[in-house]
Amino acid sequence: MTDPSHPTLPGRAADRSVEDFDDSYMGTPAWDIGRPQPVFLELADEGAIRGRVLDAGCGTGEHALMAASRGLEATGIDASPKAIEMAKRKGTDRGVATRFLVWDALALGDLNEQFDTVIDSGLFHVFDDTRRARYVRSLADVVSSGGRVFLACFSDHQPGVWGPRRVREAELRDAFADGWIVESIEATRFQTNLQPGGAEAWLAQIRRGTRFGFDPRLTP
Repeated sequence: MTDPSHPTLPGRAADRSVEDFDDSYMGTPAWDIGRPQPVFLELADEGAIRGRVLDAGCGTGEHALMAASRGLEATGIDASPKAIEMAKRKGTDRGVATRFLVWDALALGDLNEQFDTVIDSGLFHVFDDTRRARYVRSLADVVSSGGRVFLACFSDHQPGVWGPRRVREAELRDAFADGWIVESIEATRFQTNLQPGGAEAWLAQIRRGTRFGFDPRLTP
């Protein structure tokens, strides 16, 4: 929950419809850079992205395709049918077997599946406070015990008011306080088509606990 002692940070928490996001793909959205975000590519190179992978809010699919091209079973979901159509076309053109689904990130439990790794590249920061809480609960339904969420979002250190709502480090920790272990939150850059050098961002690495008192901090 957002600390009421602090004003809302600049930027916009999305109240946009699926049609609005679909319209964004009539051109090239600011967030669609045509390649994986460097922070996720580095994680993949390090072997941190593993097992069954879910790319939540996948857009045109670059991170799911990155995982699949490395031999991982990858699924990308997005609420935008146009984005998913484009992602499927990329997979076909590249010869990379990847599953893409039009799906609501607030209803991941309806997939009836478990994933070892979730990639969130710019999804968390579009939600208002209520939907943010619903999203975290939705993630809890599909992340296996000990599984990880790698989350990149705009940081409160990013100046200006363009783009999505900024996120404080404390907000990330609060959002994942129940049933999760926040292993690290590091400053990074989020690449966009609007600003050379990208925007100030956080990269959070978050591990899922269990209902049985198992503490994932005690495992390698």
